[in-house]
Amino acid sequence: MRGLRGLRGSRGRQGLRSLAVSGLAGLSALAGAGAAWAGDPSAGLAYHGSAMLAGGQVDVWLTPRNDGPAAVPDASVRLRWSAALADVQQLPAGCARTEERAVVCRTGALAAHGLGEQIALSVRLEGRPPEVTMEVETAWTGGAAEPGKTHEAERVLVLATGDPYAF
Repeated sequence: MRGLRGLRGSRGRQGLRSLAVSGLAGLSALAGAGAAWAGDPSAGLAYHGSAMLAGGQVDVWLTPRNDGPAAVPDASVRLRWSAALADVQQLPAGCARTEERAVVCRTGALAAHGLGEQIALSVRLEGRPPEVTMEVETAWTGGAAEPGKTHEAERVLVLATGDPYAF
C-alpha cells in the first residue's frame, strides 16, 4: 500500500475514496461468486480475538468461527472504530477500507463447526485517542443464512494502555 502516499499527495481524499471503491468492487466480486452457492444453508458465525491500542495504533487478532450446521464457502467481517482512521493504512491481503472508520476482511471458507484462519491487522487512528470502541460484525455470509441472528455488532472498549482486550 505504499502507493497511497502518492494518492494522498496528488488527489487527497478523492484518491483514497477511489481506492476504497476498487477494494469494494473486489469484495463485491467475492459476494457474487458466493451467491451462486446452491442449497438452503444455515450457519452461525462468531469472531473471537483481542485488540490492543497504543500510540494511536490498534492491533487486532481475530479468529472466525462457524457454529454450523452448514459450511460457509466464504464470508467477510466488518471492523468499525469510534475514531476515524488515518488516511494512510497498510492492510493485509483480503482486507479493504470501506468507510472513514471501517475495514472489511475476508474470512475464507468456514467448515461447519470449524474455525477459520486467524486475521491479524493493524490500523492507525487519526491522533492518539485515550480509548476507542471497536465493533465486530459479519458483513457478508457467502449465501449462508444465520437464523435467529440479529446481526448486532459485538462491541469492545479498548483503552490506550497497550494491554490486549479480549472479545
